[in-house]
Amino acid sequence: MTATTLTPRTAAPLPGTLRLGVERARYEIRGFFRERDAIIFIFAYPIIMLAIFATVFGQDGAEVADGVPFAQYFLPGMIATGVLLSSFQSLAVSIPVERDEGGLKRLGGTPLPAAAYFLGKVGQVLVVSVVQVGLLLAVAALLFGVDMPDSAARWGTFAWVFVLGTAAGAICGVGFSSLPRSGRSASAVVTPVVLVLQFISGVFFTFYDLPSWMQQVASVFPLKWMAQGMRSVFLPDSAAALEVGGSWQHGATAAVLAAWLVVGLVVGVKSFRWRRRDDG
Repeated sequence: MTATTLTPRTAAPLPGTLRLGVERARYEIRGFFRERDAIIFIFAYPIIMLAIFATVFGQDGAEVADGVPFAQYFLPGMIATGVLLSSFQSLAVSIPVERDEGGLKRLGGTPLPAAAYFLGKVGQVLVVSVVQVGLLLAVAALLFGVDMPDSAARWGTFAWVFVLGTAAGAICGVGFSSLPRSGRSASAVVTPVVLVLQFISGVFFTFYDLPSWMQQVASVFPLKWMAQGMRSVFLPDSAAALEVGGSWQHGATAAVLAAWLVVGLVVGVKSFRWRRRDDG
């Protein structure tokens, strides 16, 4: 009788971090679109706010300085605040809830790298933000007669401000998600931060009319720069004189958004936890 030699089976190598991140993004996107209440709020909020402000301030054809219609002026701020809601607020609230419910603990017990988890969240935010902004632009153009950009250069500016702002917001949301002590308190901790940023960043009011100290505080945070970057896309070049710096300051916009992206990444890597605080 011939002895049979058994060869140990070698485990298949795990996919790379990027591929895992893409698969995680697909999972996150499917999960998001199952939450109907979240879909309605995130997609409808910027549209409703644009309708309110354009209607209230734009009565009888009223215009902002330099002949810019109110709907035209407020659209960039609504795009920026929509990105903030889809990225920063969404992740800063949902991740603590996932942690409280034990989903992150189970995920932490798998070979999934934290970087792939972060990539999945960023991918989900990008897809949601694209849909949200597309709906907002359609409503602005069809119902309020807002002129869309007429050059490739303006659309190019729109693209890099959108992508950089969305990525920075998502990564900062991941970093901020470690601050709430529980999923129940996350909304109470995050929502006031978002509201304050909206009021001081030129989203609900013309930025040049805000007190100078408020403008300086807002200049530290990314929402002000996202709104300003979007204004450079949708407003005429002459409107740059209305900005505090007298120009669109694209270099400063890119630098601040990139800086917050780096800060959020460092904080997220150092503070991110798979488990609750009371779970070791």
